[in-house]
Amino acid sequence: MKKEDAILFSGGANGAEAEFGANAEKLGIEEVNFTFEGHSRLRQRGLRVLNREELKNGDVSLEYVSQLMNRRYTDNPTFRKILQSIWYQINNGQEIYVIGEILPDKTVKGGTGWGAEFSKLCNKPLYVFDQKLDAWFMWNHTEWVKLANGNEPVICHNHFAGTGTRFLDERGKKAIQELFERSFS
Repeated sequence: MKKEDAILFSGGANGAEAEFGANAEKLGIEEVNFTFEGHSRLRQRGLRVLNREELKNGDVSLEYVSQLMNRRYTDNPTFRKILQSIWYQINNGQEIYVIGEILPDKTVKGGTGWGAEFSKLCNKPLYVFDQKLDAWFMWNHTEWVKLANGNEPVICHNHFAGTGTRFLDERGKKAIQELFERSFS
């Protein structure tokens, strides 16, 4: 795949999203960061500020998300907008890359987990780098499969999403950098 044809869809927030964006920028890969007024973000490149009507397109029942993710979410307006903007990232990406932590119930920890669950619902290729386990995993439609060294993911679609934890560690940074190197070298 040519990097000139690739577009990263993300959110530009601190942590994994900012690191995905920085790696895309280094290689000259186009970047679209979905956000909303008042949301904290590090990336300014490719900024796409969603208005109220656009955010409504990505609205989802918090009851449904809570049930799907086996946890309780409060109806906080900012949190709802974050979920709505994640909808745009996943909806636009043809394959999804997440940095975070896979929980025993097969969900991904934190708000990032909604992006992973929505990817599953949309039947999109989904890869998670679990920082605690220092390994890539692929969702095979029923469970997470650990990818062996030398068999880590490669970006194959021109439109891909990169998202994840705000608490990015050195292993997560390295995983993102190596993903871009494998995919665009």
